Amino acid sequence: MEVLGVDIGGTNINAGRVEGESIINQFYIEVDKEDSEQQTLERLFKCIDKLVSDTTEAIGVGVPAVVDCLKGIVYEVQNIPAWKKVHLKRILEDRYRIPVYINNDANCFAMGEALFGKGKLYKDCIGLSIGTGLGMGIIIDNKIYNGVLSGAGEIGMVPYKDSILENYASSFFFTENYGLSAKEVHDRAKQGNDIALKAFSEFGEHLGQAVNTILYVLAPEAIILGGSISKAYPFFKKPMEKIMDSFAYPEQIKNLKIELSELTESAILGAASLCYQKTENIKQVQ
Repeated sequence: MEVLGVDIGGTNINAGRVEGESIINQFYIEVDKEDSEQQTLERLFKCIDKLVSDTTEAIGVGVPAVVDCLKGIVYEVQNIPAWKKVHLKRILEDRYRIPVYINNDANCFAMGEALFGKGKLYKDCIGLSIGTGLGMGIIIDNKIYNGVLSGAGEIGMVPYKDSILENYASSFFFTENYGLSAKEVHDRAKQGNDIALKAFSEFGEHLGQAVNTILYVLAPEAIILGGSISKAYPFFKKPMEKIMDSFAYPEQIKNLKIELSELTESAILGAASLCYQKTENIKQVQ
């Protein structure tokens, strides 16, 4: 089965032609946040046009936004101000005449792990994406749980201290408290810089609180960490685990698995996974 996976980000649109578990061709195009809705759509069309073929059976799209998955409408896309309410499914299906499936990018990450990555080992797991923001996708009984308008899993918006968890357990923590990007802090930590090591120690404690919140609400078998900051895991692992040790139910912690995503181009594979989850529907489309 050949499908396209498309990740719409704040700076780039990345797409790949996917067969089975392999990306066989890729193309990306830059996004200008000053573009109109139609200009951004034209960039998206250009990206898809480079990859779509007569053998493409469906297109999956991951978007950093609130999504009506059934109707394929995206609302208030992060970092694309012109996209307030876009009937993306209808637009793409009218143009390409094949089924299109759309979901929130964090949900796509979790689905990609469930189909292609570490999540294959578990029936109930969480995909926790730690990067510019803090995103979460929920897999229950091998199926994604979207909630209303794909709103389930917004762990970053949970009230925490004087703000929300996302401001303490994502890149915002480093820029707000240390005036550096997460990557800059990671680079300095690898060189043994004391301030950078302290920053990751504090970050790990905050992330540990996020993990405990997830455990109290969902009690998954595993949490799979992805996103750019997950690459710095060795620097925040122990502080995170120290906070997790305070969790009220020790047996649950004992059985929890924390995994690191090993997928390359997980955003593309995650978007493509939307199509694989809908195989029966695709077969029914004329």
